[in-house]
Amino acid sequence: MPVKMRLQRKGRKKRPFYHIVVADARAPRDGRFIEKLGVYNPMTVPATIELDREKAYDWLTKGAQPTDTVRAILRFKGVLYKKHLMRGVKKGAMTAEEAETKFGEWVEAKESKVAARKAKAVEEKAEFYAKLSGTPPVIKEEVEEIPPVEVDSEEEGASAEVTEETAEATAEAPAETAEETTEATEETPAEEPAAEAAEEASEEEK
Repeated sequence: MPVKMRLQRKGRKKRPFYHIVVADARAPRDGRFIEKLGVYNPMTVPATIELDREKAYDWLTKGAQPTDTVRAILRFKGVLYKKHLMRGVKKGAMTAEEAETKFGEWVEAKESKVAARKAKAVEEKAEFYAKLSGTPPVIKEEVEEIPPVEVDSEEEGASAEVTEETAEATAEAPAETAEETTEATEETPAEEPAAEAAEEASEEEK
């Protein structure tokens, strides 16, 4: 009798939930099964997988053929890695104790990665709901500091001289303009009175 390890669909519409089962290949997908190995929920982030590794390994050694999805789940949970280690023990490449320690270390590392991914998913969900609630994220603006300009001593002296010369020029300019106006008024001859001109004209007539 051909035996397969496959998924049995549960859950409602558009919310699938699967049981990992060992069943006869001729049985319907959601029909009778021999043994239940675990559950698989693809709707969570990350996907929730609960699997009895020992039972799955036992069925693999008995010749049960997993489907493509179940094979990926077995690889993710380390069942195929354990099968590989046990094959090395049979060939004499390592002892059973070494294989168990390697498998335990692998499982611990995998579980730590899964836990970190779950924590990250929780943080991302919290940030998403914070954005929906209208609390904007705090953005820190980086202010660029302008470095002070270094000026040489020679340039400072030249600029000081230029400012002194401009100040002297502005002070002398109004005095010169006042002197020019006074000289212009002195150079212009005074006009004779109109009465004297009339008297001279009368004497000439006489």
